[in-house]
Formats: sequence, C-alpha cells, structure tokens
Amino acid sequence: MTPSRLADSPAADRPRERLRTLGPGALTAVELLAILLGTGTSRRDALGVAAELLRAAGGSLRALARRPAGGLADVRGVGAAKAARVVAALELARRMAVEPEDGAWVVRSPADVYRMCGPALRDLAVEEFRLLALDTQHRVVRELLITRGILDCSLVHPREVFRAAIAEAAAGIVVLHNHPSGNPAPSADDRTVTRQLVEAGKLLDIPVFDHVIVGGDRYYSFAEAGLL
Repeated sequence: MTPSRLADSPAADRPRERLRTLGPGALTAVELLAILLGTGTSRRDALGVAAELLRAAGGSLRALARRPAGGLADVRGVGAAKAARVVAALELARRMAVEPEDGAWVVRSPADVYRMCGPALRDLAVEEFRLLALDTQHRVVRELLITRGILDCSLVHPREVFRAAIAEAAAGIVVLHNHPSGNPAPSADDRTVTRQLVEAGKLLDIPVFDHVIVGGDRYYSFAEAGLL
C-alpha cells in the first residue's frame, strides 16, 4: 500500500488548504507539522503521524526542538528525510525569534546576550561553550561554537577561545555557555575558567566583557555580579 497523502483528504480538511484560506495562525501545531511531513503511512495519514510525533515530545514544540533528527526519525512514518525537514523548520523558527529587526545585534547588557542566544541554549541536553566576537561598537561580528560537552561537562581552554577571537579580529568578546540542569549558578570550574579568560584577554588586549551562563529561562552574568 502507498503512504496516505494529505491530498487524498477532503479539501476542507487538508492543512495546506486551510493554511491558504485561513492563514497559518488558524492551524494547530499538528496541522503545521503534517504540512512539513506531507505523507503518512499505509495505516495513518500525515495528520496521524504528526500527532504521534508531537505526542512523543510530550505535546511540547520546545521539547520537540530538543530532540535530535535521529530521535524524530524513529517515529513510525517519519524517517530521516522528514525528520530533517522538521529539524530545519524548528531551527528557522528559533533563529527568526531572536533575529533583530535591523539584522545587527548590539550587546549592551547580558539581557541582550540572553535574547540572542538563550533560545538556542536553554533546552540543550549537553553543555555548549560559545563566543560572541564584537567590534568596537559592541556589534556582534560572529557567534562561534567553541566546545560541545557530554551530558553536563564542557571543558574550554583560553587558547581555543582567543584563537577564534583573533581570527575574527574581535575588539572584545562575550563568552557564554549553558547548564542543562536549568540552574545558571556558576560552578567553581566556571569561576576558574572565567578568571583565566579575563587574564588572557588582558594580555592579548581583547577584553572579556562578560561570561553569561544560561540555565532554562534564567541567566547568570559575571559582569552583573561584579566578578570580572
């Protein structure tokens, strides 16, 4: 049997038709996912597969975005190609949510750092250590991933951070990482790494303006705490 297609449903029930006539805001998350999937299986149409995909993530789009493509592909009727489409769509949504209207991020406070990077970091299952390379006007030249840890451990050395900063001709930097536990309070290792980075930045004349730790919907700023 061939996979069930949305086009085989009555026109009024097809998510694509509803999107065209009513707009995307009128569709449920399941209907939007079904449009991305396009087809279902011989036993379930795309709406049924989409419902199962969302159910496997506890009904949460944020939880769905945390799952790797391989995990999505395990849902019957999804597969690698459809999983890639879903992951790509969720990543586009995440980037759009944090993109400034004028296309250029200016870091004036740790809140700016969280608005830019928090949505991508807060739900990760492992630690990531990132660098924001800034120009003389504190505009973000580039965001770089420096290290990715395993579970809750991410090690970083100043040479890795400043090699990237020098390559981007950064006038200054902000470093940040996430705590998968959801608690942004700095550990002893976080404090040690921050001191090392600040000292290295002084030697290289590339100041470290802040170290921001993202934990769920909260953040901790070393600059705000007066620890830089």
